[in-house]
Amino acid sequence: MRNNDLANLPLGDLRVVELGQLLAGPFCGQLLGDFGAEVIKVEDPERGDPMRQWGREKPYGKSLWWPVVARNKYSVTCDLRKPEGQDLVRRLLADADVLIENFRPGTIERWGLSPETLWEINPRLIITRVTGYGQTGPYAPRAGYGSIGEAMGGIRYVTGDPDRMPSRAGVSLGDALAAVFACLGTLVALHSRNRTGRGQVVDSAIYEAVLAMMESLLPEWEIAGYQRERTGTVLPNVSPSNVYPTRDGEMVIVAANMDTVFGRLASVMKRDDLAVDARYATHSARGANMEELDNLIAKWTAEFDADALLELLHENGVPATRIFRAVDMFADPHFAAREAIAWIDHAELGRVPMQNVVPKLSETPGVIRTAGPELGEHNELVFGGILGLGQEDLVKLRETGVI
Repeated sequence: MRNNDLANLPLGDLRVVELGQLLAGPFCGQLLGDFGAEVIKVEDPERGDPMRQWGREKPYGKSLWWPVVARNKYSVTCDLRKPEGQDLVRRLLADADVLIENFRPGTIERWGLSPETLWEINPRLIITRVTGYGQTGPYAPRAGYGSIGEAMGGIRYVTGDPDRMPSRAGVSLGDALAAVFACLGTLVALHSRNRTGRGQVVDSAIYEAVLAMMESLLPEWEIAGYQRERTGTVLPNVSPSNVYPTRDGEMVIVAANMDTVFGRLASVMKRDDLAVDARYATHSARGANMEELDNLIAKWTAEFDADALLELLHENGVPATRIFRAVDMFADPHFAAREAIAWIDHAELGRVPMQNVVPKLSETPGVIRTAGPELGEHNELVFGGILGLGQEDLVKLRETGVI
């Protein structure tokens, strides 16, 4: 069932079978599907992926998250706890390039879908596994969600204000990072397969994906004895780079911590003396006198409305921006010019806006072809088109609860 419409997309020759649910595994599938991979999402026939019900707002009883994370995918139903369902998946994987799963380690093994078993059927199969703690180690059997990985990977401790408990980002950061690294690993494994002819396991742990983003946290502690702490809206020794007030009550970020850029900011402020003042002339000096410098800048920015302030800063090469909300994104000309927001047709919700494919490729860009499908929408297309099952077979599988 290779889709001819995908032929010109960069991953259009790949078939991906996605067994994962919730976010970490499915987001990896979304990323691959955005660039043309044929993603067959296998869901429980009774409940489907819980993401179908997740999200704060549910017009028409429908999740607004599902159309995004399940875009560009085929949905089939299959009870993996039944031998017949396991057999269907093994048959799908016989001609697949990638399997994505994010169950606890050992789960797919219990279903007769271990890597060793699958490689007997298809030695070229890439098996991408996303979990909280990875496939090995003493914590591997534990349940682990994104928030747990964020805490263990280090980002929770340093997020928020120093006088409060650690905060979290307003999105599922740990899951998303693990999915991005899983996608990277999958593409690396596919490249390796071109040379070796064999598949391998891609083991993406949420806590390790978070840890990978933690900059110099580890050597700072081990070598310098420095423990990073929560610092609110700033980073230690990086100044000026903060949120500043405006006359009309808006919040504007100004990032002028590089020496030359700070010189431009000082000039815009008509305070050229700041650029040569020993307290602010160097990166280290500004970091040591951060609070004092921020107070000076805040007093200046408060004299302007946000629009006028931003225009002045941009004209003079000083990085600055509002803190964007969704409403700002829809109104912004740069978002429009870059087509950062795509509008996709949905049978019940109408036109659904969602973030477009990233990154942009100049010759073979990705594309959003469909919003998230209905549960089991493609059973006949996939099981009939790929496995060659007839109507009688499909009816029997439905009647016995396998699909």
